[in-house]
Amino acid sequence: MIFVLLVVVAFLAGAQNALAGGGSFLTFPALLAAGLGVRAANITSTVALFPGQIVTGWAGRQHVAGLPGLSVRALAGISLLGGALGALLLLNTSEAVFQRLVPFLVLFATTVFAWGSFVRGPVAALAHLPVAWAAAVQFAIAIYGGYFGGGIGILMMAALTLAGQAVRTAAATKNVMNAVLNASAVLIFAFSPDVHWGECLAVAAGAIAGGQAGAWLLLRVNERLLRLAVVGIGLALTAAMFMKAFG
Repeated sequence: MIFVLLVVVAFLAGAQNALAGGGSFLTFPALLAAGLGVRAANITSTVALFPGQIVTGWAGRQHVAGLPGLSVRALAGISLLGGALGALLLLNTSEAVFQRLVPFLVLFATTVFAWGSFVRGPVAALAHLPVAWAAAVQFAIAIYGGYFGGGIGILMMAALTLAGQAVRTAAATKNVMNAVLNASAVLIFAFSPDVHWGECLAVAAGAIAGGQAGAWLLLRVNERLLRLAVVGIGLALTAAMFMKAFG
């Protein structure tokens, strides 16, 4: 029964990622409900959502672009290295420490998602980031993505638009870089006992199907309400994680 629930939740998460981002806000608590520890749930969710990220990145590849002085290959290299470093940091963080970090990570991701969903409009008008700063920011985001990943799409969109990319280009570039940084994390996580492969395959199957449905739903769902729902889920999960870690 739990596997059926995981498939259904992952289907919604895949559609959510296609529509507005934030699918991990659904898969992470679902995997916790399935009995996984916080670190195992995070790692399993990352691995399970990766195939859908590849599909999304490939679909928009024609719009991907680098930055002045920073090519697509350079961005990919930075993302790959940062993702690997974040994954290694996670594997070397004890379960107890990570459980205490998770509430703060979820709160941060929820705040970033809310900011990106409802406040981000004026970002493109701000002064562009210098190349060195853009590279450093991308590296930091990639480390965060390999370590936890919630809200990473919004973080990367903000950084790329600040560095001068148009929103549509930034969205496509973000999707590819997200897949790249998670490729290194997934390669490392694949050898970890924290990956629960049964649950992982259930989530992956649901998320891939949901991602396909998301393209159809895009023109039919009120995206603002969807984003509000994601923020609500994030806040509820934050409260639950704080109570579990410090209650």
